[in-house]
Amino acid sequence: MVTPKILTTFDKVLLGGVGCGMIGICALIGGFYLIWQNPPDPFPTATPVELAEIPTVAFTSTPPRVDFPTATIQPILTPILEGTLIPTPTPSFGDAPPPFGKIVFTCFVEQIDQICILNADGSGRKQLTDFEATSFYASLSPDGKTILFASRRSGTYEIYRIETNGEGLERLTSGIGGLYAPEYDPTMEKIVFTNDTGGQQHIWVMKANGNNPHPLTDGPYDDIDPTWSPDGTLIAFASSREGARQLFVMEYNGSDVRQVTDLPDMGGRSTWSPDGTRLAFYAGPFGDHNIYVINIDGTGLVQLTDGGDNLGPSWSPDGNWIAFTSFRDGNNEIYIIHPDGTGLTRLTNSTISDWQPRWGK
Repeated sequence: MVTPKILTTFDKVLLGGVGCGMIGICALIGGFYLIWQNPPDPFPTATPVELAEIPTVAFTSTPPRVDFPTATIQPILTPILEGTLIPTPTPSFGDAPPPFGKIVFTCFVEQIDQICILNADGSGRKQLTDFEATSFYASLSPDGKTILFASRRSGTYEIYRIETNGEGLERLTSGIGGLYAPEYDPTMEKIVFTNDTGGQQHIWVMKANGNNPHPLTDGPYDDIDPTWSPDGTLIAFASSREGARQLFVMEYNGSDVRQVTDLPDMGGRSTWSPDGTRLAFYAGPFGDHNIYVINIDGTGLVQLTDGGDNLGPSWSPDGNWIAFTSFRDGNNEIYIIHPDGTGLTRLTNSTISDWQPRWGK
């Protein structure tokens, strides 16, 4: 029989240490096993925060204001030949200078139409002719020294010229037809006019001394009331070539005729703006004509007057005014108006009829 070994104190300590070590090793192995089976998430999802959990910040004063610099509006710039830029001015006819220059017109004196003239401010009225026959359709030369007009003082309507002081009367034509509405070109080398031959009216031209008169237009229709463009390259006129009378422009030699207006009840006389881009004319039923402005390409039609039976417009040399005849006060008188329809001013106030104004220097 084997006698059990009695364990000494040393043996007890040794066995206890070995047991504890084994337990620790087993626990460590178990921990690694669990981690291997359930690896941690490398990108953990944050726990959402409820809005109620976000504290509200109460401002005790108004947050400071940030002032940004105000943008500067630059004027519209227009290139000029030197390559620099200058502001394009906005027309303000309310600030326009007083009218200047002279206006020649027809005045009905003792039952006969005569030629009269006055300053553009309405002063200095003077009668230049005192014939026993009609004189009308006057126009001023570009230099403001001479007046062209039509008169039948010789029995038929011929073209005459006279100085603005009433001296130097001269007849320029003889026996080529019934002549009306003469006007110098800008160089004063040529005169354009209307010629009525056998009941048909057409546009003619001649030298300033009356030589070499010849037609620019021809056909079974009427062409009337010609007027030169400021640069002398174009002539505006009224014509019935397309049926009802309309406004047309053509080259100075009669070529390239093109229609500008398409309106009912067109009048005859027109006038160029000094920059050559627009025409003023009159239109409307009998007794109710009005003044209009239009671009020479037929766009931008603007009506300047409304009632009064207005006729025969003429642009001022500076472009700020348009003179015309009006019956608004019960008698034909000369008025002026800005091209935007403002500034209506009456120039004449007489018991006789004043009409057919033509503006010049």
